[in-house]
Amino acid sequence: MTTNEQTLTPERADLLDLLATRRQFLRHTAQGLTDEQASTRSTKSELTVGGLIKHVMTVEQHWAEFAQGKGQTAPVEFTPEVIAEWQKQFRFVEGETLADVLAAYEKVAAATEELVRTLDLDAKYELQAAPWQPPGVFWSVRMAFLHIASETAQHAGHADIIRETIDGQKTMG
Repeated sequence: MTTNEQTLTPERADLLDLLATRRQFLRHTAQGLTDEQASTRSTKSELTVGGLIKHVMTVEQHWAEFAQGKGQTAPVEFTPEVIAEWQKQFRFVEGETLADVLAAYEKVAAATEELVRTLDLDAKYELQAAPWQPPGVFWSVRMAFLHIASETAQHAGHADIIRETIDGQKTMG
């Protein structure tokens, strides 16, 4: 059986449900916000609701590439230019809107869901070496998808706090 012929096993269904649920919590924090509110720093942090959604989308794209064996393993030099480019994922840049970011996030999510349905979950690839990650560590595709869900859940919590300080709206409770 090729990966394209894989059936939706209970494990794959669980992964899809986990990802969908965590994404919904994150998207809910942006519901009804204006572009200005979505890019408001309402705590001492640099984080914004829109910036967190953009960051989660970027992280998901990165891990989806990893799951396809496309991740790079060479260490990245964290120059000021690399750091400045990385920081753009946490805020809207000129011309970006919340609607645009949410639409792009939906496309990324749909692409990831197709990978969950089709990739070999047991395939393993080496993680990119970084100051926090030594070389020679391998993760399965399954772990990459679980990490996407974990990142999304963590940042949904951040977004919920930011949203609550903007207008009192809470995701739950």
